[in-house]
Amino acid sequence: MPERAPHPEESLDQRLTRNWNELLQELRVAQTGVQILTGFLLTLPFTSRFDDLDDTQVGVYLAVLSGSVAATGLLVAPVAMHRALFRRGQRPWLVATAHACASVGLVALALTVAGVMWLVFDVVVGPPGTWIAFAGTLVMLAGLWMGLPQLNRRTR
Repeated sequence: MPERAPHPEESLDQRLTRNWNELLQELRVAQTGVQILTGFLLTLPFTSRFDDLDDTQVGVYLAVLSGSVAATGLLVAPVAMHRALFRRGQRPWLVATAHACASVGLVALALTVAGVMWLVFDVVVGPPGTWIAFAGTLVMLAGLWMGLPQLNRRTR
């Protein structure tokens, strides 16, 4: 269903500007969190306990680090694209592409956070807590980030 303008007099250009500004506000919040997470993950190999990880834990660490870097790239990409296309009349493309990058970036972030929970729980308590933490994190994030908005759409 196409988005309805909050005001009947809102033009396409005004709607695109509003959508872009709202998206940038959302990205600011997500970018800060994912950048802190990425920075933290980048420091782990330089700690004394990193050598205690087994091969599976190192593999999970590399996967969550890769996911965090991917999420960072996806969530920062709209700002870089805006800089590259500034004042070139590309706002419709920018809004659509930034929306896609943000959506995929949030999926990467959710998987990364769940993977971090797996790693921490595996080091601290081991299975089955590892898988409970992983699944619980995914269910919680999917419910909050996707389930509640879908529920809201159905009730309106």
